[in-house]
Amino acid sequence: MKESVSKAAFVAIVGKPNVGKSSILNELLGEKIAIVTNKPQTTRTRIMGVLTRGNTQFVFLDTPGFHKAKTKLSDNMRRVVTSSIQDVDIVVWVVEPEGRLTESEAQLLERIKTADVPCILVINKIDLYTDKAVVAKRITELCALYSFSAVVPTSVFKKTGIDALIDELERFSEEGEHYFPDDTLTDQPERVIAAEIIREKLLVYLQQEIPHGTAVLIERMRERENQDMIDIDATIYCEKASHKGMIIGKGGQCLKRIASAARTDLEAFLGVHVNLKCWVKVQEGWRNQESAIRNFGLSDDI
Repeated sequence: MKESVSKAAFVAIVGKPNVGKSSILNELLGEKIAIVTNKPQTTRTRIMGVLTRGNTQFVFLDTPGFHKAKTKLSDNMRRVVTSSIQDVDIVVWVVEPEGRLTESEAQLLERIKTADVPCILVINKIDLYTDKAVVAKRITELCALYSFSAVVPTSVFKKTGIDALIDELERFSEEGEHYFPDDTLTDQPERVIAAEIIREKLLVYLQQEIPHGTAVLIERMRERENQDMIDIDATIYCEKASHKGMIIGKGGQCLKRIASAARTDLEAFLGVHVNLKCWVKVQEGWRNQESAIRNFGLSDDI
């Protein structure tokens, strides 16, 4: 009997902010490794997820939303996206079912055109439109701009299109050894995922610009000996003293809600009880400080 051929592919998931890139990654993996909110610029760094299906291994790179840079941090985020496109075997470009392309999306498409790799167009959030003509029109408009390798409509909410996307990715995977052990889910250290889970709750519970000016640093993460418990100490950094007060809230209630929600997700992810302690500190203008960006693990040195 002929032995099955091993295949692998690096896949970059790109698109403007808030189109559902991280939701698609989590659905592809069947596990939540990327935080998801309804606010733009949730993802700040390149997040790697690994899916091994049969003899094929997909290494997914979830990238920040491609948008106009206003700070050094957002400039780093743009560079993460463009470098990811150049470093992979397949690009998945995620867009919404209607609307004009933004300036950043047009720039992103130009980057895709010069990458010289297969690009799959994903029309996400199709569950929001009962009129199929809307999606069909979108496909026609975008395919007039570029010859995509495949077009896949998806809805993470309805869990449709994900298998079709994997099938298309399979077609462009090439023969080769797997890059990681087959049971690998991500290369993200537990500390990084823990910090992201806490930041997700900041995005959920805080309004307007405040959460985008926050960063989370895990100061300590230690498993108690002979106990089903992990102690996690986290510092939440914000840019203004007034923001610190809002994060903490009256009588500390806002911070307690954030920590409680984060603890629930951390326990589900780690599979043990979590003793989470959070502090809030001010570091003015950190999003324009290269040293702070590196300290928070948000540098584009990838």
